[in-house]
Amino acid sequence: MNFDPSEEQQLLAASIRRFLAREYDFAKRRTIVASGEGWSRDVWAGLAQLGLLGLSLPGEFGGFGGGAVEQMSAMEAMGEALLVEPYVATIGLGARFVGRAGTPALQQRILPAVAAGTMCLAFAHTEADARYDLARVTTQARRAGDGYTIDGEKRVVIHGPCADTLIVSARLAGPTAGSSQIALFAIDAKAAGVSLRGHRTLDELRAADIVFDGVRVPADARIGADRDGLALIEEVVDYATALTCAEAIGAMKYANEATLDYLKTRKQFGVPIGTFQALQHRMVDMTIEYEQAKSMAFFACASVDAESDPAARKRAVSAAKVRIADACRHVSQEAVQLHGGMGMSDEMKVSHTFRRLTMLARQFGDADHHLERFAANG
Repeated sequence: MNFDPSEEQQLLAASIRRFLAREYDFAKRRTIVASGEGWSRDVWAGLAQLGLLGLSLPGEFGGFGGGAVEQMSAMEAMGEALLVEPYVATIGLGARFVGRAGTPALQQRILPAVAAGTMCLAFAHTEADARYDLARVTTQARRAGDGYTIDGEKRVVIHGPCADTLIVSARLAGPTAGSSQIALFAIDAKAAGVSLRGHRTLDELRAADIVFDGVRVPADARIGADRDGLALIEEVVDYATALTCAEAIGAMKYANEATLDYLKTRKQFGVPIGTFQALQHRMVDMTIEYEQAKSMAFFACASVDAESDPAARKRAVSAAKVRIADACRHVSQEAVQLHGGMGMSDEMKVSHTFRRLTMLARQFGDADHHLERFAANG
């Protein structure tokens, strides 16, 4: 299998890296993170102008119809820059739900706005005590006239404070719905009955706990009314997981390059510490971890694009996540240790990369969770 990006992918990645080098160096990122919103609408508009926000959207809505493989180079570039804008939440989750199962009217309302950079989305799914169990949904959706009423609470909705529209999972209530039926709804983040409590995550993203108290939505706000809601959630979350695997590759690449540069310049006993054989061995181990993880990220992205048997897709994504989670841990910890005490200082980008890799290793399921899922889908 050829893991090398195509010429078009290389050109896109080069354009993104030039843009991020100009508009998103580490100093500017720190300013963005410290701002009230915690992300930059100007950067988001710049990503839209590059065509990145439409990369995976259907052509009829202003997109280019690409898949996860086509986004790999872009995700790696964003991983290197530690981008805090809501790309995966909007493109990998929200727009993916709408594009795969939304009504034509909902697609026309949301997807062109996403491609233009004028609408951000977030997936409100995780609940208290759910951990990584996608089937654990207690938020209720009850029929009310010609629509639904939503009641419940979602926890740690990544990029929830940034979202204009929330994609919300809820369990259908009523004697005809069945006790296990899960549905998805597109809800205006400013709708009556929606209350949000924002906070910052360890890796400096913005998240929110969101309460839905008697929120009324029309019937056409439901996504995938003719599909198994849980199966749709698993499919889209696997897609987003593959994208985060590619993002982790970019963050690991930066950690390795920064550590190697430090070993070449930091001197002890009058010589660069990179000349010490023990440290060379550790650097080689970091490089091997990165290369193996990169192969597995490509495997995950290719698998979600292939739309194969769900069990095969789950095994592929879980296998990649297990390997990449281990690599995130090894590379991030070694990068900090080889930098010495300064590796944990807030002024060093490598310390922020450590935090991001730590969170990416756990996003959408840690290594233990995915190892169990891999075995269960054998």
